[in-house]
Amino acid sequence: MKIIIIEDELKAAKSLASLINKIRPKAQVVANLQSIDDAIHYFTENEHPDLIFMDIQLSDGLSFEIFQSVKISCPVIFCTAYGEYAMDAIKANGIDYLLKPFSQEDLEKAFEKVDQFQNFFQQNQLPDMDELLKRIGPNESKKSFLVFKHNKYTTVPTEQIAFFYIRNESPTIMTLKEEEYTLNQSMDTIQGQLSALQFFRLNRQYIVNFSAIKEVEHYFDRKLFVKLVIPSPEKLLIGKEKTTAFLNWLENR
Repeated sequence: MKIIIIEDELKAAKSLASLINKIRPKAQVVANLQSIDDAIHYFTENEHPDLIFMDIQLSDGLSFEIFQSVKISCPVIFCTAYGEYAMDAIKANGIDYLLKPFSQEDLEKAFEKVDQFQNFFQQNQLPDMDELLKRIGPNESKKSFLVFKHNKYTTVPTEQIAFFYIRNESPTIMTLKEEEYTLNQSMDTIQGQLSALQFFRLNRQYIVNFSAIKEVEHYFDRKLFVKLVIPSPEKLLIGKEKTTAFLNWLENR
């Protein structure tokens, strides 16, 4: 059995590989990938494995974006810290999961499920990832953010946020009314609280709201130039590795 691990934390990836080797000595971990871009490039250029272990929150976005760019023809086990409702959505679509931190027993049970459903996976009856996003996004997304400014606490409705970005090394909210608020959460944490249908992580510095996008233009070197309904501190560009996922996200409303 050939296995690929998609995990942006090297320590976690090594730990998982070690457990896999202990439980399935004949299995071979053929690649350790750390980002959405790495995964899309790998699956485009290489033969698909027999099984994938995939973290949900990667450094450049949610791993569900991978499925929007390439067709995965093997079973996937998600490694995640998502809430109970999201787990139910994943399980209902025939994909198992490992809740971090997981044990050797958890991994053994995951392999048992893969064995039980081997015929199902061989028929390429893969889950509908768009449906999975719909089920996770609206129910798990944060409705507002608590902010502090001018010695006062207030809440900013998520639907009124145009984008999140890094300003002076701090994650910052920019509203559709061009109001700014600094947050004390990381961009990864913020992204995990947002609807994957409504917000897209353009790069490490920006997460944009669909409602804030005015138009998208082709740019040099197969990149995309995203224009918003309000000014942004810098030009918002999407690398060629992410253009397909972004355009699919725009289309699948």
